[in-house]
Amino acid sequence: MNIIVCVKQVPDTATVKFNRETGTIIREGVENIMNPFDRQAVEAALMLKDKVGAKVTCLSMGLPAATDVLKEAIAMGCDDAALVSDRALAGSDTLATSLTLAAAVKHFCDVDLVLCGKQAVDGDTAQVGPEMAEHLGIPQITGSLTLDYVDDKFVVTRENESTAQTLACAGPLLVTVTKAGKEPRFASIKGKMKARKAKIPMLTVADLAIDPATVGLSGSPTKVKRSFTPEHPAIHSEIITEENADVAVDMLVEKLLEAKIITR
Repeated sequence: MNIIVCVKQVPDTATVKFNRETGTIIREGVENIMNPFDRQAVEAALMLKDKVGAKVTCLSMGLPAATDVLKEAIAMGCDDAALVSDRALAGSDTLATSLTLAAAVKHFCDVDLVLCGKQAVDGDTAQVGPEMAEHLGIPQITGSLTLDYVDDKFVVTRENESTAQTLACAGPLLVTVTKAGKEPRFASIKGKMKARKAKIPMLTVADLAIDPATVGLSGSPTKVKRSFTPEHPAIHSEIITEENADVAVDMLVEKLLEAKIITR
């Protein structure tokens, strides 16, 4: 079984800040990490590897610095990794990104399962995984909570509003992962040593036979016109300290009437 896991390097949203004047994220001094949902996808792949002996290849698209998260995935237990990096990809929206990653998946051939995190925490669109499945022409299951392989089929329990669904599908298949079923594992000493020595190959648009006009800004129908954080409205609060409950209720009602929150 061959599994490809797509991961993305994202800014740590716990420390990210926003420039209100320029409408952009302030990346200086912000640590880049593996997208948390992608980490769950890596763990889901490694759980299948532990069960059926799959080969797990980690794939990313981004700047050369994204090799850090690929090496982290190798340290966790992935067998191989590759990075798609090219100036022609700058400004790619979800459509151009999914097209590029789908081309990279085809580059590896004979893939049984493609795993993606449910969404990236820096964009939160949840579009790349499903769009990849469309480009690849394969079935997709989104929002996986558990993933197994039984009787030559992938069995997925997925979130579905307030309930859950269990679906079975033969490969090739794309699954977006919310949770792996257990907490992602830590890197082993052996894994860290392997990751330190790993040479991550970089693929370009030319390597993947992609038309440059279909990626980057020119191939992205989505344009960001403006980004901003909403202003927090001023909130006035008051605590009624009256100990007599009946009097306190009357005082509260009067204040609500004065504020025109309720009417008589």
